Amino acid sequence: MKVLPFPCTRPAPEVAAEVAAPPYDVFDRDEAAAYVQERPLSFVNIDRPETQFPPSQDMYAPEVYARAAELLRERIADGTYLYDAAPCYYLYELKRAGRAQTGIVAVCSVADYEEGRIKRHELTRPDKEQDRVDHIEALGYQTGPIFLAYRDEPVLQFILDAVKTGKPLYHFTDEEGIEQTVWRIHRPESIEAIHAMLERMPSLYIADGHHRTASAVRAAHDLRSKAQAEGTYTGKEPFNYFLSVLFPASQLTILPYNRVVADRAGLSPAELIERVQAAGFQVEEHNGPVEPEQPTVFGLFSAGRWWKLSCSPELLAEAQSAGPVAALDASILQEHLLGPILGIGDPRLDERIAFVGGIRGTAELEERAGSLGVAFTLHATSMDQLMAVADAGLLMPPKSTWFEPKLRSGLFLHRIA
Repeated sequence: MKVLPFPCTRPAPEVAAEVAAPPYDVFDRDEAAAYVQERPLSFVNIDRPETQFPPSQDMYAPEVYARAAELLRERIADGTYLYDAAPCYYLYELKRAGRAQTGIVAVCSVADYEEGRIKRHELTRPDKEQDRVDHIEALGYQTGPIFLAYRDEPVLQFILDAVKTGKPLYHFTDEEGIEQTVWRIHRPESIEAIHAMLERMPSLYIADGHHRTASAVRAAHDLRSKAQAEGTYTGKEPFNYFLSVLFPASQLTILPYNRVVADRAGLSPAELIERVQAAGFQVEEHNGPVEPEQPTVFGLFSAGRWWKLSCSPELLAEAQSAGPVAALDASILQEHLLGPILGIGDPRLDERIAFVGGIRGTAELEERAGSLGVAFTLHATSMDQLMAVADAGLLMPPKSTWFEPKLRSGLFLHRIA
């Protein structure tokens, strides 16, 4: 596995807290525009450059991406961003409510992804990929780190814990209350020890960032083709690697990814419950919201009432015998309820379904379902399930995992052109 230190463009320590921003894809257009109004240094200005234009502007037009590149050049020129010319690894710790996860910031090989050593579990949409391809190619930088996981390695953890005894490069708490700490690893002996440990890893797993990965790979292909046509390609170009943060699987938290359907597909509330029972679920009315504490248990909210759904032994045996994907709660819900009862054929494309992930509570589900819709709560997918699906070369249903805390954007930039 090629996981390398890299020359990093990063914010000056005194402005890091102002620059660091939520990922580009947690905002809709209006939210992004509102976010940057009082945050001129926030990386959202560069990550979502349509915020620099009137609402009528085509957000995918060439001049929009050109504005992102112009803003980045300005930030480098005015000292907001610095450049570590010597290749380094970085440690990036996120801590909330006493729980910490610490990842290695590095660049990973495009070839390792293409050859299946960096494993995915989700499909991507070409239109969403193209936006980030255009962004990368306009800037000449990868700016959104890929969130990767690896099976725990005690020796590597010992090395990283030693690094964390040193003085941090950055330390601040973001607006969501997440404590952010970064250390720069620049001593040659530490770099060599970490590189040796990473090199022997058999595989890595994309936890979050499938579209960012696919976009980085597509941009690499574009730049490689250009270099080959010019006769300058060597294989050592930085575009052959993509920006990543690698975390041990045991430190990661996957939160539930719930569903809301806009209507009951013409069924009355009583008819809906009858259909659910007929589909192989044990149903009991519940006094208040249902937040499943174990797999294969679901909550259903309809017409102001909550119901607890449990898979019958027959349904559970059928799902588990069909492989690691079919056994996922998201698959059981889709194959036995959302599809046949509510008519959600393809949840990636059907506008009747919405997905509500993370720490947002059941009150939001109730509000979004209203009197006509249906909300479902699920138990969170586990890291073991994610890795089992990826190891089998299979794909999860869309919106199966929600990782928190999210990586901030703008702290680490990888120059590729």
